[in-house]
Amino acid sequence: MKTSLPQTNTFLGSLLIGGLLLLIALSFFWTPYDPLGLDLASRLKPPSIEHWAGTDEFGRDVFSRAMTGARISALISSFTVIIAVIFGTTLGLLAGYLRGWTDRALMTLTDALLSFPGVLLALGLMVVLGASQFGLVVALGLAYMPAVIRVVRSAVLSIREKEFIEASLVIGNSEFYTMLRHVLPNAIAPIAVLATSMFGWALLSESALSFLGLGVSPPTPTWGNMLASSRPYMETAIWLGIVPGICITATLLGVNLLGDSLRDYLDPRTNGS
Repeated sequence: MKTSLPQTNTFLGSLLIGGLLLLIALSFFWTPYDPLGLDLASRLKPPSIEHWAGTDEFGRDVFSRAMTGARISALISSFTVIIAVIFGTTLGLLAGYLRGWTDRALMTLTDALLSFPGVLLALGLMVVLGASQFGLVVALGLAYMPAVIRVVRSAVLSIREKEFIEASLVIGNSEFYTMLRHVLPNAIAPIAVLATSMFGWALLSESALSFLGLGVSPPTPTWGNMLASSRPYMETAIWLGIVPGICITATLLGVNLLGDSLRDYLDPRTNGS
């Protein structure tokens, strides 16, 4: 009975994320219709056998656009996490292991960045970088990097006091080798859990920024700008907002369930080891 809930969370999370990955894989090779193709004679048609999720104000198939939007939103979120994890892990590793003035300088910078909410910081960076996929990835990556620095630094401060770290230095290994060979591998667990959660944060932030017109510009579809385009038609074509809304909700739920399962698996206090 103790393991039934984690197993259920893992199954549901895997099912939701597996569905997302399937949509993304299919969108590279096939969509029911051209997601950018205009068909004014079919504009604002409700869901039917012909158009499973209806059509938008330009007659474009909503399901095809949601499939393409899944690919773009997921790629932006993935690259955001990669940037935040790579740079955040590097700086957190240096701050926690070297300590001293390096730690103080990096933590001062991190605290300054953390004083701004992530989306607000990304908004400011987007004004400088411009509304594009590249600018969005860089802005969100820098906005979420401080959280990674904090987590990695905290883990490294504990790991560096272990006996095997001292033994590595005593036998003649350099500090750089010790950091990469012994400290970093033992900090992977909290990084993996944080990266899973961060994917959900990045997806939600990307959708919010695209909704505000600061993300990927139409006609390229993302779930965020699909929601933004649906606002004038909330009463007459409700499916335009429901479809991307369900996609965002289901993905966030799947990510959170898998993140909880991963945390339970890696945390010895909860996995019984």
